[in-house]
Amino acid sequence: MPNEVKSLNEECGVFGIWGSEDAAELTYLGLHTLQHRGQEGAGIVSLTPMGVRRHRGLGLLSEVFAQPDQLRELYGRASLGHVRYATAGGRILENIQPLLFRFSDQSIALAHNGNLTNAQSLRRQLEAQGAIFQSTSDTEVLMHLIRRSDKIGFDAQLDQALNTVQGGFAFMLLTEHALYAASDPNGFRPLVIGRLANGAVVICSETAALTAVGAQFVRDVQPGEVIRVDNTGMHSHAYTKRTQLAVCAMEFIYFARPDSMIHGVNVHQARVRLGEQLAREQPTPDGDIVCGVPNSSLSAAIGYARESGLPYEMGLVKSQYIARTFIQPTQALREKSVRMKLSAIPEVVAGKNVVLVDDSIVRGTTAIQIVKLLRAAGAKSVHLRISSPPLRFPCFYGIDIQTMDQLMAAQYTVSEMRDRLDVDTLGFLSVTGLEEGIGLRSDAPHHGLCTAYFTGDYPTELGDYETSYQAELALRPINLEEVSA
Repeated sequence: MPNEVKSLNEECGVFGIWGSEDAAELTYLGLHTLQHRGQEGAGIVSLTPMGVRRHRGLGLLSEVFAQPDQLRELYGRASLGHVRYATAGGRILENIQPLLFRFSDQSIALAHNGNLTNAQSLRRQLEAQGAIFQSTSDTEVLMHLIRRSDKIGFDAQLDQALNTVQGGFAFMLLTEHALYAASDPNGFRPLVIGRLANGAVVICSETAALTAVGAQFVRDVQPGEVIRVDNTGMHSHAYTKRTQLAVCAMEFIYFARPDSMIHGVNVHQARVRLGEQLAREQPTPDGDIVCGVPNSSLSAAIGYARESGLPYEMGLVKSQYIARTFIQPTQALREKSVRMKLSAIPEVVAGKNVVLVDDSIVRGTTAIQIVKLLRAAGAKSVHLRISSPPLRFPCFYGIDIQTMDQLMAAQYTVSEMRDRLDVDTLGFLSVTGLEEGIGLRSDAPHHGLCTAYFTGDYPTELGDYETSYQAELALRPINLEEVSA
C-alpha cells in the first residue's frame, strides 16, 4: 500500500458544471481546489460544439493539463472533471476518470467518488451475461447496469442501477442532454450544489471548490438523492426511501479542506472542537507547549492549546515543495522522505515537554519518524495526543484501508503503541467525544457519522468484503474501551 506522510488517502474528487461558456476552465479551477482528494490522475470531459470530448492522464492536474490547448479543446457549456486516488482497480490510464462511453444513441461520461462493496460480484454477473469492461475500476459497473436496464428513459434506468449497487458513492454523469449527480443512501461521501452569478449550476465534492470558482452554495446533496441539471433548470428526486445519514467521520478529521462546509458544519471549527474535547479527555499536566503535525492537525492543536491553557507553538515545519512521498519504493526511502517534508525547530522544542497533536494514527511509521525529529531537536518529553479514536477497523466505502493488518491500533494495545512510537504518553479521543465534537445536527446513529473505522459498526452490509473481514476479525481480539497509556 502507498505510504505518504499521513498514510491515508481519499479516493477521488468530482466537479461538474452545466450552463456556463467557460465550463472547462471553471472545472479545471475547481479540480485544483480538490487536488488533495486525489493525486494519481485527472481528467475533464466537456460537451463542446464538436461533441463530447475528453482529456485525461496520470499525475497531478497541472501535469495532465500542461499545455493550454488541452483545456482549450474542451470549450463548451458543460463539463465534468475528476481527480483520482485508487482504492479499487489499479493505477492505469484506463481507470482515470471521467470514464467516457460512446454508444450508438449518445455519449455518456461517468465519474465516481467512493467504493462499491458489491462491485466484484456484479462484475462477474455482468461478464457472464456478455458485458465487456474497458477498465478495472468498480465505477464502470454502474454504466453496464444502466445500459442493461429494462426501464424506460435514462432517469429510470439510472435509478434502477443506483438501487443495485451498494457501498459508498457520489456519482456524477454528463450526457449530451444533462448533468446528473447522485449520493448513496448514507451520504458517506460529500457532494454539494452551488450556483454561479450567470445561473450555471455547479456540483462538486466540497464547498471550497464552489468558493474557488465564485459559486454561491445552495445545499448539500442528500442521501439517496439524484440531481438532474439541464436547460430547463435543476430537478431532484429520491431514488430510494431507505436512507440514513452516515457521513464519513474522516472527512472532518482529515480529508476535507478546513475551509469546506459539510452538512452545515465548518471543517476547521469541527477540528478545533475535537482538539478542545481531546484536551478535556486526555490532559497533559506537565506539558509546556502544544504542537500540531502540519497541516491537517493544526486546527485540532489550536483547540487543544486553547482548552488546556498551554501555549501553541510551531514546533514542526512542513515543506510545501517536496514531491509526494507515497511513491517511494522502499521503507527506507519513505522514512527519509518524511524528514524531507517535515523538520523540527530546536529553538522551540529543546528542553520542553511537548504535547504533539495529530489527527490519526494509521500504520504509525510516520508518527515514529516525527517523534524522532522532536527528540533529536532536544524535546524533553513527547506526549502524543490523537484527535480521533484508534483506527482499528478497515473502511469499505472509499478509503484505501481495507485490511486490519494495515492498522497499528488493530495489532497492538495502546500501551504497546506508546512503546513502539517511543512517546512518554499516548492518548486518543473517545468515540463519544468525536461525535459530539464534530456536531452534526442529525438524529441518525452516531450523530449522522460513519464511525465504523473506530467501532466496527458498519452502516451497511459489506457484500464482497464480508467473508474476508469476518475471517480477519476472528484473529484479532480488540479492546474498544482502551484509548490512553
